[in-house]
Amino acid sequence: MAGGSNDATYPSLRGCPVLITGGATGIGEATVRRFAGQGAKVGFLDIAQEQGRALAAELSEDGAEVCFVPCDLTDIEALRAAIQQVAGTLGTIRVLVNNAANDDRHDWREVTPDYWDARQAVNIRHQFFAIQAVAPGMIEAGGGSIINFGSISWMLGQGGMPGYTTAKSAVHGLTRSFATDLGRHGIRVNSVTPGWVMTQRQLDLWVTDQAMKEIEQGQVLNGFVQPDNLARMVLFLASDESAMCSAQNYMVDAGWL
Repeated sequence: MAGGSNDATYPSLRGCPVLITGGATGIGEATVRRFAGQGAKVGFLDIAQEQGRALAAELSEDGAEVCFVPCDLTDIEALRAAIQQVAGTLGTIRVLVNNAANDDRHDWREVTPDYWDARQAVNIRHQFFAIQAVAPGMIEAGGGSIINFGSISWMLGQGGMPGYTTAKSAVHGLTRSFATDLGRHGIRVNSVTPGWVMTQRQLDLWVTDQAMKEIEQGQVLNGFVQPDNLARMVLFLASDESAMCSAQNYMVDAGWL
């Protein structure tokens, strides 16, 4: 489990049922580890079955209460069933982290209607339906916290992936709308916007020497944003320490924007 002597402890997260989408690798994995380290009851979904099962087994051996459910989030009925399974195992979901996404590059000239719809399905549609699935339980329980992941890419005006950047820009509208609809029920809804995060996927596919130079020039802080930097922000927004924070967007980008 993640954790160290200098790490913050959030008593409100101990025993709290949490659901994280895309939790098997990258930012999601770091977030799963952080919640497990807080003593939360951690459920996570991912299409990456091998990595998800390995992570769940590791954390369970360390004493964490973890529930992994393999799921293709673009299949909304499967998503609903998976959320119901997690809630049945861990209890009413009190924290939802909508982390899952896919930033495949694509040329606008070659985008078909089916491909466009697929980009929206994997990057924004499941966020709405995950919220729809957990919100009734949160309302009945008296409150909760929802954290939606955006992206710095559209803010920087990056090209080469219009389906992705369009979906990610919509996350902020989704967040503010749900913050209004759910706020009177004690449910806080916020967005987290990462800078360029050094996940293994990014390192394998997109981070070149030139990209490293662009990051170093764009950021005001030295170093590179790591998955755990995002997980720490998510913990704060999930906890009672952020009790009056809602309808906001929190940047974790080393000061790029």
